[in-house]
Amino acid sequence: MIQKLATRHRFTASTIITAILLAAPQLYAQAAPAKKSLLDVWVIDGGWTMLFIGAAVVAFIGLSIYCFMNFSKAKFVPSDLNAALMDHMTNCRVRSAIELASSHPSFLGRLVAYSFPNIDATQPDTLGRDQIEDAMADFTNNEARKAMVLINYISVCAQASPMLGLLGTVIGMVGCFATLSSSGAADPSQLAGDISVALLTTLWGLINAIPCIIAFYVLKNRYNGLVSDAIYAAEALLNAAVATVNADTLYAKIPEGIDV
Repeated sequence: MIQKLATRHRFTASTIITAILLAAPQLYAQAAPAKKSLLDVWVIDGGWTMLFIGAAVVAFIGLSIYCFMNFSKAKFVPSDLNAALMDHMTNCRVRSAIELASSHPSFLGRLVAYSFPNIDATQPDTLGRDQIEDAMADFTNNEARKAMVLINYISVCAQASPMLGLLGTVIGMVGCFATLSSSGAADPSQLAGDISVALLTTLWGLINAIPCIIAFYVLKNRYNGLVSDAIYAAEALLNAAVATVNADTLYAKIPEGIDV
């Protein structure tokens, strides 16, 4: 009888221990807080202000990719077009040069098609250089106004991002003080959410603003450099035509030799 009772107690104890061991992981999982993902920790915890900062990031990336793809040497001063135009202008085939430039969508092609119709054959010394240069200046100003719109939008992203981050910081600090006033105690767990809003929005605002500023000046200088190259190429084309027209007069001014 005693052996049967001892056996029954051992069986009951082993059953209880086994049940506890099996239920322990589930109890621990229920008690332990769920682990946040990196997206939650670094983005979502920043609050609704992160939506506007994210829009600024997307706009910056899209504008930068578009500008870098369009501000290239091939789209401003393509070497094949420059060589073909130089051949026409060296042989004073101005109409052929204008027709070729009109059919090409590059900056140099449109610049030549816009300005070279002002070439004046009645002024063989300059071919109407003043009128041509004025037309070139008008064309570059009009084109710069269009191109700088996109570049200026990158500047807008650079200036708006830290402002949005500051807005999130203010919202987070207002939430912190509201929590303190309602609870009357500085419980870190209650303030953590508002502090996340304050810090994450500032962080992402600066993360976006810094490359925006860099991209703005890089693209602006890149565009100005490509425009200068196109103007220099157009000036070289005009100089080639002027040199051909005035070849005899030009070489007459150069002495063959100087007696000593």
